[in-house]
Amino acid sequence: MLPWRRALRAARLLRSATAPRPGVARRASCGQGERPVGRGAALSAGPDLRHFLRGAAAEERRPEPQPGSVPGTGKVYLETYGCQMNVNDTEIAWAILQKNGYMRTKDLGEADVILLVTCSVREKAEQAIWNRLQHLKALKARRQQARLPLRIGILGCMAERLKEEILHREKLVDIVAGPDAYRDLPRLLAVAESGQQAANVLLSLDETYADILPVQTSAGGTTAFVSIMRGCDNMCSYCIVPFTRGRERSRPIVSILQEVRMLSDQGVKEVTLLGQNVNSFRDMSEVQFQSAAAPVLSRGFSTVYKAKPGGLRFAHLLDQVSRIDPEMRIRFTSPHPKDFPDEVLQLIQERHNICKQLHLPAQSGSTRVLEAMRRGYTREAYLELVHHVRESIPGVSLSSDFIAGFCGETEEDHQQTVSLLQEVRYNVGFLFAYSMRQKTRAYHRLQDDVPADIKKRRLEELITVFREEAVKANEAMVGQSQLVLVEGPSKRSALELCGRNDGNIKVIFPDVEIEDAAGCKALVRAQPGDYVLVKVTSASSQTLKGVLLCRTTLSRSAASH
Repeated sequence: MLPWRRALRAARLLRSATAPRPGVARRASCGQGERPVGRGAALSAGPDLRHFLRGAAAEERRPEPQPGSVPGTGKVYLETYGCQMNVNDTEIAWAILQKNGYMRTKDLGEADVILLVTCSVREKAEQAIWNRLQHLKALKARRQQARLPLRIGILGCMAERLKEEILHREKLVDIVAGPDAYRDLPRLLAVAESGQQAANVLLSLDETYADILPVQTSAGGTTAFVSIMRGCDNMCSYCIVPFTRGRERSRPIVSILQEVRMLSDQGVKEVTLLGQNVNSFRDMSEVQFQSAAAPVLSRGFSTVYKAKPGGLRFAHLLDQVSRIDPEMRIRFTSPHPKDFPDEVLQLIQERHNICKQLHLPAQSGSTRVLEAMRRGYTREAYLELVHHVRESIPGVSLSSDFIAGFCGETEEDHQQTVSLLQEVRYNVGFLFAYSMRQKTRAYHRLQDDVPADIKKRRLEELITVFREEAVKANEAMVGQSQLVLVEGPSKRSALELCGRNDGNIKVIFPDVEIEDAAGCKALVRAQPGDYVLVKVTSASSQTLKGVLLCRTTLSRSAASH
């Protein structure tokens, strides 16, 4: 909204607020609180339209804040917990604070503001934050003694879920901001500077931060995450996400493509498209596509909500993103199995820079438990999808999520999950014991009746079976050449490098001089951001090891196969 329009609107609001209404008592704000204003009470003369227009003109002349200037002051320390969406949220929050004059520090001791970007998916994740706050409590006390104020903020999902408890528990936290309130951080911090607590946990139906280009924080700048949508409408009975991140809404494709082009220009070689339910993407920003038909779900899958027509869908976005840079890998996470139309699978198979790797979160191998989870499919429908995916994309790498000990899970249900792990043979798995969350359907309708020791035992069994099958899946690559994007030195040895193959599996290999596939005679050393061919010599459940063959490019490697 233009400044003069804001001024006119403010004047109208003031006029309507001060117009007397018979028989109605109002509350007028004053510096020391509020006092009632009854019928017939005299009101002092307020500002007129010229006052607001002068303010709007001054606002237009005001320069953009620079780092270290007012309104932002001091250094910010950011700490991220949880999923990759939280990593992206951290980058968005920092972009907003940087524009408002704050500086970033990696030294906790010199920070004026400490912000924790939090997760609420499981109780263990929240407990990690409470433990961290106890450590920060001592730091804040020392700073107060030295008369060096320290402001502490909780951002993200835990802020959304536990605002009242966070603010009132030991009075340690100064600001609380939910996932849709990051634009408000400068104001919240300004309020906190005056010694008051400040909070904004309002969920939005349209906030996607589409106009904010996140400040990438990935090490080395080789890979990056691009948020394409926020929230989730699936309402699985165990999941807190719809209550902490709100309803689904998608970014306009134009803004996504702009961000991916910027990352390509910066030399980023792999982009992961992010969303809670990424393949239900639906951009409604272009009028001509608002009447498009609703997509068809995967065979045997259903939703708790009515299919939504209109908009540009995920297949279109994936097509456009993959065309930007033929040397940039494209991944996406996290999808829902219901949203895999054939055009998406065909696109993945055809494009050399879309990774042949899919995340298919199953959660359970028992149809009865899947129904209680409100997942919208049976075991049989899920397995049919897996077979269809493998037929459509030969050599595809599969990953999945599983929950051990969900409400009412019997030993027979558990064994069905074990057998699903054995039948599908995933390359990568994310397995957790069930943690009941308030507000979810399971909290209100089901009983968390599987004892903790049984949950633990079942989880251990699932992990053991997953690892056994993952070793077999990864051993099938021994003797093959894998295209690997170099990320940097191995954590275990300075003499080795690490990277990831197309299937998102970590690959370790010696840091030695190699030839370049382009044909130049000089030997080179692989650098972060390079593509190299590695011949796999051994495999574990999580890692491949091999020997370097040569440096190459994504396009050249695709052309040779």
